[in-house]
Amino acid sequence: MGADLDLRGRRKDGSEFAVEVSLSPIQTADGMLISSAIRDITERKRVEAALKNANHELEAFSYSVAHDLRAPLRAMSGFAQMLLDDHATRLDEEGKDCLSEITTNAVKMGSLIDALLALSRVSRVELKTERVDLAALMRASASRLKADDPSRAVNIVAPASVWVDLDANLARTLVDNLLENAWKFTRGVDGARVELGTTRSKDRTAFFVRDNGVGFDMAYASKLFAPFQRLHSVSEFPGTGIGLATVQRILRRHGGNIWAEGVVGRGATFYFTLPGAPAEIAEGNFAS
Repeated sequence: MGADLDLRGRRKDGSEFAVEVSLSPIQTADGMLISSAIRDITERKRVEAALKNANHELEAFSYSVAHDLRAPLRAMSGFAQMLLDDHATRLDEEGKDCLSEITTNAVKMGSLIDALLALSRVSRVELKTERVDLAALMRASASRLKADDPSRAVNIVAPASVWVDLDANLARTLVDNLLENAWKFTRGVDGARVELGTTRSKDRTAFFVRDNGVGFDMAYASKLFAPFQRLHSVSEFPGTGIGLATVQRILRRHGGNIWAEGVVGRGATFYFTLPGAPAEIAEGNFAS
């Protein structure tokens, strides 16, 4: 009764308040009766409105800060580069190194801003769910990574197709981030291998992306999906520390979940689940 409607109740003094109405059938000796419960949800509505407002303010703040930081960063990097290009003969090696550090860190900050904006967009974008093939997305992502890093030899293994219900654009971002994470942490591993597959978890299909890279200590597993939290130094494995946080946010927006298992020196596996229609998985594997 009144599903998806903004229902109001009226007190004796004429003031109105938000209500929720539920109806339940009760079979009795005299026939079917209907029990009705009318709940005052004023406090719930207040909390929901405050939370919605806070989220809007946080997103606006992130977007504004990210954009406002770009101009001074570009100026800082540009002037440092001008000094290196036009006045290098007046600088000693220490001075040149300092300017190089300025430009390098400006680039890093730009990458962090881009990552922050990408994470913010995941929360704002309107979901348009459709049937998408995770295996096809993984093949496309692997092709891009191999083109950008042709020196790497990584064996990519997956079923012929894995059809699920997801927003197509966010599904691409999901797969890209999971594969890029595995690609990064298998660097330097002989016979690097990344696998997309499925398994059963609590009577439902769970998907996984598994690699045979450096792995991680399970004692720090809770940090994996927190923005800017890293288990390895930037010098070992460059990155912004935002990819897995983005993956988690995408899955939560779709009503899904993600968790990880790893062993130091023996790789990591990222499992995730999705609600909705069962996955359609084609027999046969592709490997590249």
